[in-house]
Amino acid sequence: MLMSIALWLLAGLLAAAALVLLALMFATWRIAAKAERLVPACGKFIEIDGNRIHYVEEGEGRPIVFLHGLGAQLHHFRHTLFGRFGAGYRLIALDRPGSGYSVRASGATGRLPEQADVVRRFIEELRLERPLIVGHSLGGAVALALAAQHPAAISGIALLSPLTHLEARIGRRFDLLYVPSPLLRRVMAYTVAIPLSLHYARPTLRFIFAPQAVPTDYMVHGGGWLGLRPPHYFATSTDVVAVERDLGQIERRYRDIAMPAGILFGTGDRVIGEAVHGEPMLDKISGLDFERVEGLGHMPQFVEPERIVAFIQRIAARAFSGVN
Repeated sequence: MLMSIALWLLAGLLAAAALVLLALMFATWRIAAKAERLVPACGKFIEIDGNRIHYVEEGEGRPIVFLHGLGAQLHHFRHTLFGRFGAGYRLIALDRPGSGYSVRASGATGRLPEQADVVRRFIEELRLERPLIVGHSLGGAVALALAAQHPAAISGIALLSPLTHLEARIGRRFDLLYVPSPLLRRVMAYTVAIPLSLHYARPTLRFIFAPQAVPTDYMVHGGGWLGLRPPHYFATSTDVVAVERDLGQIERRYRDIAMPAGILFGTGDRVIGEAVHGEPMLDKISGLDFERVEGLGHMPQFVEPERIVAFIQRIAARAFSGVN
């Protein structure tokens, strides 16, 4: 009798757990469908070694390639900076592998050297003549890896609030994203991660944009909804875990970077501290153009786009002066 009751209780618990799981999966599907409806793909696609890369481009002239940060996508540049440069530039922003509408190759690790190599191959496939690379946040780390590994492929780097140094468990600031197990990461991507991310979206965005306000049009025009899709979560979590494996080694190669380089950092950045990731670079890259902006947070392209365009154009003038 007792055994029969215990089995019924167990069956009831399993049924309840299954219902909760199905509810989470359905909620995830609905949120992702809404994201894709509100922010559809807007660019072209190209296959790079098994990665399907989504990108947009504008203008003609010297090429500038934009690499977005963790959990972001190409709208961080398309919406904020494109249309402000004037003539003479070919502006190209891509969704890094797995982010936005780009699909990461099967078996890809998301490690920084791997991402840098994808960007190098992207440059080759589009036949870009030694572009300037603009990297924001984690995109800055990818740009630095590219500059260290493939210096002949690019003419310079312009970094916005870049991740440059390995800190103890950097994933601590993004606990929902720091999931070392790929299997658990995938299970979370299609069950609990997206509903939780939507629930905490407002405080998360306030933290990322602080001390400035979150733009009212960020979720649609800034592409924010695209982060609420399972493949995007999986890739972002993969990036967080991969950074710890490579950034320390890349740091040791900064002094080898001899191309024109610039860094713009806000002193109010609460995501990546300027004292750790900005100022120390002055002693590591010769001739570094370093612009410190008092009180500016982690998303300078949204807050002061004209300043950012002027900064990029200043680095571009140096970078392209040596390109035939």
